[in-house]
Amino acid sequence: MEKVVQTPEVFPQFFHRPLAKPKKNLSNKSSILSQNTIDLRLSAFQLSMKFVCSQSDLNSNLSLVSRAVPSRPTHPILANVLLVADSEKNRVSLTAFDLSLGIETSFSADVSEDGTITLPAKLLNDIVSRLPEGEITLMAEENDDNDSQIVALKSASGQFQVRAMDAEEFPPLPTIEEGESVQLPIVMLTEGLKGALFAASSDETKQILTGVHLTGTPDSLEFAATDGHRLSVVETTLSAQTDEDNEEDTTTEMPNLEGFAVTIPARALRELERMIGNRSESDTIALQVDEAQVVFQLGHQRLTVRKLDGAYPNYQMLIPKQFTRTISLERKRLLSSLERVAVLADQKNNLVKCTFSHEEGQVSLSVETQDLGSAKESMPAEVTGESGEIAFNVKYLMDGLKALPTTEIKMQLNEGNQPVIFNPLGGVQMTYLVMPVQIVK
Repeated sequence: MEKVVQTPEVFPQFFHRPLAKPKKNLSNKSSILSQNTIDLRLSAFQLSMKFVCSQSDLNSNLSLVSRAVPSRPTHPILANVLLVADSEKNRVSLTAFDLSLGIETSFSADVSEDGTITLPAKLLNDIVSRLPEGEITLMAEENDDNDSQIVALKSASGQFQVRAMDAEEFPPLPTIEEGESVQLPIVMLTEGLKGALFAASSDETKQILTGVHLTGTPDSLEFAATDGHRLSVVETTLSAQTDEDNEEDTTTEMPNLEGFAVTIPARALRELERMIGNRSESDTIALQVDEAQVVFQLGHQRLTVRKLDGAYPNYQMLIPKQFTRTISLERKRLLSSLERVAVLADQKNNLVKCTFSHEEGQVSLSVETQDLGSAKESMPAEVTGESGEIAFNVKYLMDGLKALPTTEIKMQLNEGNQPVIFNPLGGVQMTYLVMPVQIVK
């Protein structure tokens, strides 16, 4: 009879006090007004803002900033998105801010009247996303008697009226006045976030572990994330970008990041990953950091977030330097086999056993659940060292295999319940550490 012992934590000593509960939500009075009520009031209003834009531009930009709107706002204004129309630049900017994460973006529009308003983010997003493609006209009307605002949204399919809130109540996004911004290649951020972001903790009581730790050297930027059971470290190289279209051979000067270190909330970095998803790898993004804030600037888009306080654990000391066994095998084949046998894994323990044989040159994956049944698959592998077996949490192993970027991977391990290391063979310098599950027979 085998008994599963809970996966040991990488940082068992690391804990935090629970975060304070958010304040009780105040009701948001913004709502759609009836058509009859609007028609009776329009005569008493004067135009305070007007612009015309495409449905696709408003919809895509609104979807982006809406991700910074809190699901349970501590104040009604935080459930709104800030709209600023600028007739001189013919641009409209949208801003959302939950007092920790803020996103600002802007797009081209035909602005005939300057103005600033806030509208309920979810309501506006629900309306705009359902409108047909084509031009949208947005007009804000202001009543001098009670300073309330009514916004009319017109498209080819019809018209909507929404009550706005005073923009003066909307908190401004933090800015960093001092210090130069560092220009980072987007390809560097893409590689680092893809390889490390998934390993960050979702447990808010381990606050520092809910972020990704960035560390700089003169020629590289390292990304590290851990949830206490697994650790992912990616080292990206600062390589100069050559302008191939220019007859004169020019290169972009790369920054020296020596001494740079910051821990950024994973939630903010997931939004940053979405922002840079459709950008060219040759593009760069500006990064500014001060004692409290981190700001990313990409063209007309800006993301600001509060840094995570506290010292990040010394994860390098956890990575073994020597190993008694090494296994080289095909990543996609291992992942596919794991996905198939995992169908029968016990939902409580989520355990898969990995057996490797030096003599047979293969690795076998097996699961066994008393109420469901069992499964086993084998694949060829190059095994160096003694044969043996080890067990993993299916999710932790699967997440790491999906993040490793190469066709062939290397698995390195020692005896007992010591950490197991996965590395790609070639390509990005990535180290994925996962703690095995100890099985007591």
